[in-house]
Amino acid sequence: MCESGMRWARSVLKGAALGAVFLGSPVSAADPAHGKLLFAACIACHSETADAQGPSLKGVTGRKAGSLEDFRYSSAMKRADFSWDATNLRDYLHDPQAKVNGNHMPFSGFASMRDAEDVAAYLETYK
Repeated sequence: MCESGMRWARSVLKGAALGAVFLGSPVSAADPAHGKLLFAACIACHSETADAQGPSLKGVTGRKAGSLEDFRYSSAMKRADFSWDATNLRDYLHDPQAKVNGNHMPFSGFASMRDAEDVAAYLETYK
């Protein structure tokens, strides 16, 4: 291989190695502590009691969507055929209408997917 070909090959390998470092780094991990701060905006409607405007989110991870007996869900949420996990929470928190079209939550979602991921990570700890 010629010298320019060797330089090209080395730069490709360095780029691949650098990409692997950044993709696998904890910088990309969700931050539940930041999510807890952002969740403060949700407290107006979501509490641990049945008399809140929205359903309790305590223990939401693993729960089937629209399944709490002491809350009146929209028809759309009752028909949602999934359980709340990190991905479903993130997607719903980012764009509630895209995830469950016709839901009644008066929140348009977190503009930042990263913020939605952080709140989802916090909700996974909210037992």
